[in-house]
Amino acid sequence: MSTVLFCPVMFNLAETTRMIQVARALDPAHSPVFMGYEHDYVDLVRDAGFPYRACLPAWDRAQRDQALAFDQGRAFRSPFTTELVRERVAVERLVIRRTGARAVVTGSNLTSFLSARAEGVPLFYPVPFALTAPQVEQTPRMRFVDGTSGAARRADRAATSAFRWVYTAAPLAPRAFTTVARENDVPELRTAASLLRADHNLLTEMDWELDGFDLPHDFERVGPIFAHLDAPLPPVVEELAAAPEPLVYLGLGSSASRDLVLKAARALGRLPVNVVAPVRHYLEDDDVLPPNVHVTDLLPAHRLGGLVGAAVLHGGQGTVQTACATGVPFVGMGLQPEQTWNVRRCAERGNAVAVPPRRVSTQAFRTAVHRALFDPAVRTAAAEVREAYAGADGAAATARIIERGLA
Repeated sequence: MSTVLFCPVMFNLAETTRMIQVARALDPAHSPVFMGYEHDYVDLVRDAGFPYRACLPAWDRAQRDQALAFDQGRAFRSPFTTELVRERVAVERLVIRRTGARAVVTGSNLTSFLSARAEGVPLFYPVPFALTAPQVEQTPRMRFVDGTSGAARRADRAATSAFRWVYTAAPLAPRAFTTVARENDVPELRTAASLLRADHNLLTEMDWELDGFDLPHDFERVGPIFAHLDAPLPPVVEELAAAPEPLVYLGLGSSASRDLVLKAARALGRLPVNVVAPVRHYLEDDDVLPPNVHVTDLLPAHRLGGLVGAAVLHGGQGTVQTACATGVPFVGMGLQPEQTWNVRRCAERGNAVAVPPRRVSTQAFRTAVHRALFDPAVRTAAAEVREAYAGADGAAATARIIERGLA
């Protein structure tokens, strides 16, 4: 039996659930152990039956937000001080030794990229393709500039070129990682892209999403991985699904904002639909939403197929893949480059309608929701994507690759 150590960022819902799915898919001969610094979703880990090691130092809310923006390519400043990186690497090396871990699986816990290498343990990274080095290097337009005019295309190519250099070539990784890498006798991480490149980079994508891209030897496609929460659907969902009005699912993950939640809920409140919205974690006690918007805690969204007519999503890969797998057409807003990429690929496939988040309070958003609910072409594309997803199991593929490394 071999121990496999999972190191997700525990305040990132999609990342935590992705790790849980991989741990479940491992052969029972192996022993998954989780560790983390912030503990927002630790109950999901424990409910899945896996041991969890709570570690320090942890971040406050402002540091979390800054780290998330850095990971998503929205900022180049980070909360990674030399002291914090040094302490976390020391903690992780100790956990690896004490558990006898023979493999480490990470999400965007950046210190794992130092600690695993310092301990000589292979590092596995199930990751969306967007904002990986090959995606940034080979994408001519990242769509930082909207529009189809010649001027917009030229401006976007220029912005993409600048971003590509900053992300893949500029020595802009936090100095702390260079310092601590040197202290632990591992290769220095100098660029933003190198901070998120493991020994085995396992792309959680469908095959068509990688069309036209050449993958380096350390990248491999595994397929979609998304949450399967062990919880029943609350009765309100089936009650709303039986009502004459269409039912819309509002899912904004863990990287949206209270302001966006309120705007989206109020926009949906103007439509002749019912809405089920697992957004309680964003709201304050005195927030008032339209009467047709029903707020819940986290839902097992993989069970919503056939119950909801459409979804409104922030564009995170977990929520997008859940909609794809259940055949639910969706409106995707894309709050940062990775999410925009996820939404755009589905819009190109036909099962989604893309709307910039700044337009959520406009008629364009309401029109997009109507299209997702009633446009035959969108609904047909969603059904076709669901059929394609039926044979995909990225968690199992990832588990087999990890086990191959343990052999």
